[in-house]
Amino acid sequence: MLRITNVVRRHRPHRSGGVLLEAALVLPILLAVSFGAVEFGYYVFMKQAVQGAAREGARAGILSTSTNAKITTAVTNAMSSSGMGTSGYTIEIKHGQTDAVLNAANATAQTPVKVVVKYPWSSVSTGLRPLQLIDSGKQVTGTSVMSKE
Repeated sequence: MLRITNVVRRHRPHRSGGVLLEAALVLPILLAVSFGAVEFGYYVFMKQAVQGAAREGARAGILSTSTNAKITTAVTNAMSSSGMGTSGYTIEIKHGQTDAVLNAANATAQTPVKVVVKYPWSSVSTGLRPLQLIDSGKQVTGTSVMSKE
């Protein structure tokens, strides 16, 4: 039996360093794809959070008792609950058709209230954008329009 195993060992091809070479070629590509997925995934998360904050602001703005301060508070609460903090973004409250600045307290019924929330991508930690595939000048923007009650 000992003699058979020696024969089998002699006829096996000798591979030295093949696995190491394959790993060295594949690992950088795999890491780039993984880090890219993290960055784009976080961008999609931010886009959804900003869009949700704009929607919450518009929902607060369509009430008959709404004011710009109430809209801003609703957006700030939505942003902080999604982990974006309470600063670093801009809120615009506009008339939905003309894009003029809107005072929600003076708006009449059926006036379209447009809330735009903009969050600069450059304010995101570099740990969450390791390859910096998305330009740091990009604005993550959420917009929502609803008619005032």
